[in-house]
Amino acid sequence: MIMDSPLDDQIPLPEGELISQLITSPNDGNIYGDIYAGWLINHMDAAGAYLASQLARGRVTTVAVGSMVFLKPVPTGNSISFYAQCQEIKRSSMRIYVEVWLREENQAISKVTEGEFVFVAIDNQGRTRSIDQ
Repeated sequence: MIMDSPLDDQIPLPEGELISQLITSPNDGNIYGDIYAGWLINHMDAAGAYLASQLARGRVTTVAVGSMVFLKPVPTGNSISFYAQCQEIKRSSMRIYVEVWLREENQAISKVTEGEFVFVAIDNQGRTRSIDQ
């Protein structure tokens, strides 16, 4: 019989750099008191773009949104945190993984969504440029 490792019982924690924290508002949600998915995606894109612009040392634009998973509804009136980490940097693009974590009234935290965003470094005319690494 194989025993589970004590590490298997650990509560998952956010991965990446904390980019922003917000308190959700009733204006951000539907009639049932849950945040719209589009609202979350907008803030996830902004968190990813912030990290990408730091890595690219300048202007970036979103060129793709990959897999996205919504794990549970986000009720209005709660604190949510956006974490981002770079998965890959190429000549002019970056693949950024973004997680959103909810802090509930009992102070427990849980992941509510995650997604992959691809950004490209651009110049002031909107043309692709190389990322200095």
